[in-house]
Amino acid sequence: MRASGPTSSCGNRDAIEAEAARLLARLNAEPTAEDEAEICAWIEADPRHAVAFARAEAAWEAAERLKSAAADVTLPPLQQIISEEQQRRLSRNIMAAAAVAVLLFIVAAIVTVRTFSGVERYETGIGQMRDIALEDGSALHLNSDSEVEARFTSNGRKVRILKGEASFEINHDPERPFDVEARAALIRAVGTAFNVRLRPSLVELTVTHGSVTVHSGNSLQQQVSAGSGAVIQPRSIALTRLGPKLIEQRTAWREQMVELDGETIEQATGEFNRYRKAPILIGDTRVSALRIGGRFRTTDSREFLSALQLSLPVRVVRGEDGSVMLLYRDAGPAESDTD
Repeated sequence: MRASGPTSSCGNRDAIEAEAARLLARLNAEPTAEDEAEICAWIEADPRHAVAFARAEAAWEAAERLKSAAADVTLPPLQQIISEEQQRRLSRNIMAAAAVAVLLFIVAAIVTVRTFSGVERYETGIGQMRDIALEDGSALHLNSDSEVEARFTSNGRKVRILKGEASFEINHDPERPFDVEARAALIRAVGTAFNVRLRPSLVELTVTHGSVTVHSGNSLQQQVSAGSGAVIQPRSIALTRLGPKLIEQRTAWREQMVELDGETIEQATGEFNRYRKAPILIGDTRVSALRIGGRFRTTDSREFLSALQLSLPVRVVRGEDGSVMLLYRDAGPAESDTD
């Protein structure tokens, strides 16, 4: 391997840091003269290498201090491992790299403070919903078990959805775009209303008023207008035209309702479990594919469970922990809802 090979030319920070850690380990494992020369050449090949090596050495020394304190074992210093000539060369480069690293640390600290100062965090517990008036006059609505961070400056407005589902009514301000980050997706609005839900493998966007632009990964920016939605994944955006009924269904939670239109029992219980601390479980695979429709309160699943037993061959069994098990009813009258 040549010290100035692919790692030093790729410009990838993670790869450079990994290479620095690997070379430092070699330096601390009885290196040959050729190893020492190769390591020095790699450090001198690029200032980024020197910075990465200095960081790796600092981490190594910190780890060794902890190990020494725990086991009372002192390892020989680097000065005893490498030759005097290589020691001088490494010292010069590492001292310069340390100065650069300190400067980078200070800059990073300043950027971090500027980026995260003034951040407001809003969240809801399971079964809880919140309506929040933001400082710019916009409205934020949080569904059950959701969490967001909001930061507003004179130049822009940004909300990051950490989990769950949120609905927005954006106060018009063309000088300060309103950005919503949801995983890899960036949704930008000026004056509009839309709903964003984090699903396990995608982000679901529903626009109810105005329009937004959406960007994700390397995909082209897309515009989504009222009455439309988007399924957003890290590398793709699929636009969909939504009918009034589907929009009403997706936003029914704002009225504390779950609206079902022929969903399977598995899908329906998934919706209700968003609002329950003790889940509804399916104890028979024959139940999963059965379908149901109706409009039910999020705060009371008894009506839903009662509808299951009255209209489908489903038996409800309650657990001692408050959970509910759905079993297939082969024959006989429906049992009473015990939830």
